[in-house]
Amino acid sequence: MPTQTTENDDIRVKIVYNGEVQITYVTAGITVDTLREEMRTICGFGAARSGTEPDQFTMKWVDDEGDPCRITSQHELDEALRLYEIEKDTEITIHVFPNVPAAPGMPCQGEDRSIYRRGARRWRKLYRVNGHIFQAKRFNRRAFCAFCQDRIWGLGRQGFKCIQCKLLVHKKCHKVVRKPCLNLQQQQQSSEQQTTDRNGDQQQPDSPQRSPAAHLEDETTESSVAEDPSRARTGSDEGEELALDAVSGADGANEMQRQYSLSDFELIRVIGRGSYAKVLMVELKRTKRIYAMKVIKKALVTDDEDIDWVQTEKHVFETASNHPFLVGLHSCFQTPSRLFFVIEFVRGGDLMFHMQRQRRLPEEHARFYAAEISLALNFLHEKGIIYRDLKLDNVLLDHEGHVKLTDYGMCKEGVREGDTTATFCGTPNYIAPEILRGEDYGFSVDWWALGVLLYEMLAGRSPFDIAGASENPDQNTEDYLFQVILQKTIRIPRSLSVKAASVLKGFLCKDPAERLGCGPSAFLDIVAHSFFKAIDWEMLEQKQVSPPYKPRLDSDRDLANFPPEFTDEPVHLTPDDPRVIDKIDQSEFEGFEYVNPLLMSLEDCV
Repeated sequence: MPTQTTENDDIRVKIVYNGEVQITYVTAGITVDTLREEMRTICGFGAARSGTEPDQFTMKWVDDEGDPCRITSQHELDEALRLYEIEKDTEITIHVFPNVPAAPGMPCQGEDRSIYRRGARRWRKLYRVNGHIFQAKRFNRRAFCAFCQDRIWGLGRQGFKCIQCKLLVHKKCHKVVRKPCLNLQQQQQSSEQQTTDRNGDQQQPDSPQRSPAAHLEDETTESSVAEDPSRARTGSDEGEELALDAVSGADGANEMQRQYSLSDFELIRVIGRGSYAKVLMVELKRTKRIYAMKVIKKALVTDDEDIDWVQTEKHVFETASNHPFLVGLHSCFQTPSRLFFVIEFVRGGDLMFHMQRQRRLPEEHARFYAAEISLALNFLHEKGIIYRDLKLDNVLLDHEGHVKLTDYGMCKEGVREGDTTATFCGTPNYIAPEILRGEDYGFSVDWWALGVLLYEMLAGRSPFDIAGASENPDQNTEDYLFQVILQKTIRIPRSLSVKAASVLKGFLCKDPAERLGCGPSAFLDIVAHSFFKAIDWEMLEQKQVSPPYKPRLDSDRDLANFPPEFTDEPVHLTPDDPRVIDKIDQSEFEGFEYVNPLLMSLEDCV
């Protein structure tokens, strides 16, 4: 049997066989015979029976240089496990073939060395724990984790579902599920009965993944409890999802008719570029309205974490669409090679561009921007979202001079009051001390980043700039920057007012428990701070307070506030490469399409 449950020191094993990837977990002291039997069960190879030989197969693990190495003895398995520990790898990859090489050192029949290369085609993964065979799943309605009882959040494949018993769990919870798979228990009982039938003939039960039961609709109440622990429902879980799709399809027929494609837009100019994406200014041909279009190559979305990032950004864009100080989403669509986010076009440029011109801002200007940013952050926090990437580049100014936060790829969703996370991420100059210390953290990291940004606006430099660092290469490293963030006492410029110095000290407190905005009163402490005393928060949230600066714009296509290194680029998308597209698992992007119903209704008024 595959490993039943997992502990923190268990080893994750990725098994590649017959065009399918399955994940299981083994103990560090596993024997080669036990591993072989697990592979036999997982891949469905026949065992020895009376008068027959067991099916022959070959196991090969991939070493740190990407070369396949056979596992035929305990010594070879121990070597694989030893290198796994030395390299601190996240998993061991084992390729299984349904035959043995004709001679030592020869490839197996059907073995293609291209499968060992990075960037080879990705298949859907199956995760085997305690008899369950979990698959990443996209849910069309509210779903709850059968292990922790919390709601399964997010878009795309936000949870795992057992393809046999229909149990639903979070991705993070699947390894600790203790309840055995009901379908597997039924198979075992059926197998025991079969062995006594037909004049005592022994019958080998099908492997779990090949069992006909794995493809049947579940008629038990198991999935009902998993879907919503507060009440039981009857009927097929899959059938209910299909019914919901049919209903939503009927109710949203008009919306489905309005799904967008690249041909609906005129590409005008490049306005930004990042490591993953290009941002274009585009015109919706039907309405002549200007939008920004974020273009992401699917080939760059290479693992589960990247897919999670895309799903999170889409969900936060949707959540932010109706907030005055957050960039909202118009629509999403895809081609075989790319993903497209059509978002609000914010014409005033970003604060980094303006700070490079202004050097530093008057206190009343910085106070206005910090207050609008605070409202945006508080809105995200109330929705259970940690922003995690506040910086000058991500603060845009609209045509009136109001703030708009953008770029939600670093966001963490589903965070409730008191919850924490531990991912090391962010822009180095804005990373909070608790992240650098390796501590779990919550919303506190956003208020630290606001402190850094406010310091930059008021002082015209980072609080972590080191005098003479440019002449000393050792002080230009990321590690040195992190050491400064953790240990250096932040010096407030004497030119700043007492109130400004106080708010900076509050936000830039290295202890998150004492930081401004992180106490029991949370955001109310920021509202009540003397630095913000002149702010009418209700009027500000309604955009009834005049911004201190209004960008000069000649038209809705004016790009004077965007860096010429982007706007001078030629506007084109590179032709698709069929070989690259063939390696993309398109099912990973099911359900990506979206149209904002509010913006659609506004367009109807044009």
